[in-house]
Amino acid sequence: MQTTPILQFGTSRFLQAHADLFVSQAIDAGQDVGPITVIQSSGNAERAKRLNALVGSYPVRIEGLAEGARVQQTVEVKSIARTLSTAQDWVQIARVFVREAQIVLSNTGDTGFAPKGCDTATQFDQAMSYPAKLTHLLRLRFAAGAAPIQIMPMELIADNGAVLKARVLQLAEKDTPEFQAYLERDVIWVNSLVDRIVSQPLEPAGAVAEPYALWAIEDQPGLIVPCDHPAVQVVPTLADIEALKLFVLNLGHTVLADRWLQRGGAQDVLVRDLIGDAAELAQLQDILHNEVRPAFVAAGLKDAFLAYVETTIERFANPFLDHRIADISQNHTQKISRRIEAMLHWAVEQGDHSAKPVLSGIVAQNKEAV
Repeated sequence: MQTTPILQFGTSRFLQAHADLFVSQAIDAGQDVGPITVIQSSGNAERAKRLNALVGSYPVRIEGLAEGARVQQTVEVKSIARTLSTAQDWVQIARVFVREAQIVLSNTGDTGFAPKGCDTATQFDQAMSYPAKLTHLLRLRFAAGAAPIQIMPMELIADNGAVLKARVLQLAEKDTPEFQAYLERDVIWVNSLVDRIVSQPLEPAGAVAEPYALWAIEDQPGLIVPCDHPAVQVVPTLADIEALKLFVLNLGHTVLADRWLQRGGAQDVLVRDLIGDAAELAQLQDILHNEVRPAFVAAGLKDAFLAYVETTIERFANPFLDHRIADISQNHTQKISRRIEAMLHWAVEQGDHSAKPVLSGIVAQNKEAV
């Protein structure tokens, strides 16, 4: 079996059309990277067929707009050499982690980091959270005297590397000082931000994705970049990219959803339908340029903002993506707080005190409705 320097926890269609695809394209370009061992950490037996189908080759269908042109292409992903499950293959997973792995990726869903009652058990338990499973594997690697390792979570959590590190250190608080020092000294914990709309799975493996893709990785000493790829960006800090994603793309979605809800929210409407409506598009662009842009200008991000707005509108207009406003409107009050109200506070922090009547009105109306 081929040695796999990348170990990946998670089998989601997002990973299939994101990191796994990037590594595959890098290998095709002649880069000495990968391949990947993929680990199913949920133990879901119903996904066994999909797990097996990842090895060898699977398709990713890219559909959407790129610089105004319609894109429809299928890419074969060939970066996955082995798949294992924590429910059946723990001994083999431990061997690969200790002897082969140089980089560990993860995307374990919204609840992957959530603590479980069995997390502090001295023996491995399939019901453990991902951080607890990782802690057990790190103990084994430390005991074997293995080389340093890089941990790269891709979960949609701010400062995901720092959050995962803090949880592992908490789980290791009763371990030896030597092991705790190893976690601080020889484990590189990497913060990253990922973005790509992956709209549907293909069977038995594969996915449909938009052309846009981003894997922003926060720089630090000793960082190993998994591959050289146009979608992979190493940045001094993720703060600027996080602000653009939250206060342009996510805020834009929530503004569209709020206007739809104010009209009664009865009709099944897609994001692209609204972007195709001249009046709706003009309203969104007015908000972005007159109420959001001044904050990014104050932050010194004018050019980045203008480019990101153009890309965002193009992504919203994707003719192949059935992105329903009804889905975006779920948990609407919380999204207004995290995306719109937070932007208003962020703007002031940047030194922008300009009036933002539409966004302020959305916040006020929803607070009255609570």
